[in-house]
Amino acid sequence: MDDLIKSKILVVDDESSNIMALTQILAMEYTIYAAKDGESAINAAIEYMPDVIILDILMPDMNGYDVICELQKNEKTRNIPVIFITGLNKPNEEEKGLSLGAADYITKPFSQGIVQLRVRNQIKLKQQMRQIIENEFKEERSRVKIEFLTRMSHEMLTPMNAIMGMTQIIKASKNQDKLMSYIGKIDKASQQLLDLINDLLDVSGSKEGVYMLNEANFSFTGMFSNIFDLVKGQIEEKKQIFTYEIDDAIPDVLKGDEKRLSQAITNLIVNAIKFTQNEGAIKFMANVKKDVSDSIVLQIEVADNGIGISKEHHNEIFNAFGQADISTTRKYSGTGLGLTITKHIVEMMEGKIWVESEIDKGTKFTFTCKIKKEDVKDNENNCK
Repeated sequence: MDDLIKSKILVVDDESSNIMALTQILAMEYTIYAAKDGESAINAAIEYMPDVIILDILMPDMNGYDVICELQKNEKTRNIPVIFITGLNKPNEEEKGLSLGAADYITKPFSQGIVQLRVRNQIKLKQQMRQIIENEFKEERSRVKIEFLTRMSHEMLTPMNAIMGMTQIIKASKNQDKLMSYIGKIDKASQQLLDLINDLLDVSGSKEGVYMLNEANFSFTGMFSNIFDLVKGQIEEKKQIFTYEIDDAIPDVLKGDEKRLSQAITNLIVNAIKFTQNEGAIKFMANVKKDVSDSIVLQIEVADNGIGISKEHHNEIFNAFGQADISTTRKYSGTGLGLTITKHIVEMMEGKIWVESEIDKGTKFTFTCKIKKEDVKDNENNCK
């Protein structure tokens, strides 16, 4: 009965006496809303999202048939069960009501028991359907998670096998000239494994809410300079053209989590380098989208003319358990988790991230984030 008490019923009738009668019958079990005409009924359905609508047919201006047609057109209300309750008791009227999508049909004068049973049946059916959908969703999520863990296990085993294999070769090798080459391969595989573990820890931490943002004064241009120094070698190795534009309106000193913001930007730039061909072009832009008294909203863009992403995969790339193309991620190396982590960081900073991309034409990632301006009091304390 607890589930029934929480359910909402919208009663629609132009006669106040009928609304009162139905309210008395149902109010002990449900929350009741009422409307006396078709337009009010549609507005109430959108606002309250009732579990069941009890709808009269004969009403002025807009009859019940018109109302159910309008409800069917609206994505929010089309799945709400409608029970017609009317003095029209001819078979063709009932057939018309059911053909328009009504879940049930009650004729007046109505009995208390019939109304209660018909409403309970619809509530029960709706709850059963909701449970079926939830179970299917859980099964699908479990399947996707298993696939994800299988993929991550494979990704971890690849560098681990390389480390173990190279170590055995070094132990058995008598050729000193090849030792440095083997050690270099071990170092690269170790870094791949470390990156994967760090990404997995970040994804796990973000899902469980383990880490929080740390605020401190920092220089945006100084942060970007550090990022560029980090990726410069990769850009030069692929002979890519890297350009950047930083809005002069960005304050010299900001207050926020420099580490997390840097991580988000680095992830996007590294992705651009990775998925852009040799001698390709990458552009970074940072602008002030909004300036308020104590903070700004930054808009960051990273664009490239690389391999691109198909439109059907634009939403999947931000999901840790549903990467766009596993083979592509593996071909270009990496964990495929960077965008998931970036999305979480951006959302923690009260921002949004989106992508525009076409296959073989390139990709542009854009995100916004809210950053505080320099804390003057902190500066004064430091001076003292």
